[in-house]
Amino acid sequence: MEGRRLPRFTMTDGGLPAGLWLIGLGPGDIGLMTADGIEHARACEYRFLEGYTATLPIDQEILLESVIGPWKRVMRPQIESPQNILELAKESSVAILVVGDPMQATTHIDLEGHCYDEGISFTIIPGLSAISLAISLSGLQSYRFGRQVTIPFDYGNYLPTSPLEFIYANYANNLHTLVLLDLDPSGMGIDPPSPMMPAKAIGLLKAMDERLIEQESSIPKSMDEAVADWKGILLTDLGTPEQRIVSGRLEDLAMIESGRIHCLILPAEFTGMESEAYRRRLLKH
Repeated sequence: MEGRRLPRFTMTDGGLPAGLWLIGLGPGDIGLMTADGIEHARACEYRFLEGYTATLPIDQEILLESVIGPWKRVMRPQIESPQNILELAKESSVAILVVGDPMQATTHIDLEGHCYDEGISFTIIPGLSAISLAISLSGLQSYRFGRQVTIPFDYGNYLPTSPLEFIYANYANNLHTLVLLDLDPSGMGIDPPSPMMPAKAIGLLKAMDERLIEQESSIPKSMDEAVADWKGILLTDLGTPEQRIVSGRLEDLAMIESGRIHCLILPAEFTGMESEAYRRRLLKH
């Protein structure tokens, strides 16, 4: 398995050897794809765009073929049960194209294990991650972030409170939380995902808070008081021309209906410079 230092490859080298190439596309604009990623994707005999852990805007999907060549979409079943792809990779060079940085999802880490078990060459070409962009563009200090969390869609009576409990734990340690919003309401990863919108995410956070109160769970008093006037930073369509970053009270951020992919930052106490950065991003009414 290779993933740290790649041998420099150019199109004059000819085709790539058999194996699986996991290639990061960057967060949403093909212009942010690395030169190495483009060269290796072009040189692979087969190209698959993984379409359920993250998505590209439609115009960028159309552009992708002109940059790297023809590709096919694969969804959760083909990636989590990848035998057909692995059989191809035993005899041919196969690229799996992933929006963002490919090893952010446990599904992709699992692919490495499959390749290891079957003796298939496995190479990682990193891409720019929306996670690192979110922290950088928020204006907050990177070392002051705790564990990131994902808000899942609720299904019937299913409403996990663990995401909010992790947020509480971060807050108690004076750490900011990056909150990722789920993509697929069905949870199946079969159909093109429908990203969660801010109003849904913020509504779920409030529902989690109410459930914890009903369960008489231990909520830090400082956090309980903060919930009444919760503030956050909403980051939308990072790494695309439509990128937008605004701060404000959560009830105001919930009113935003534009944009495609969103994430939230729930801050702890600000330092002086962080407070100024937050004010510069305030939502204009």
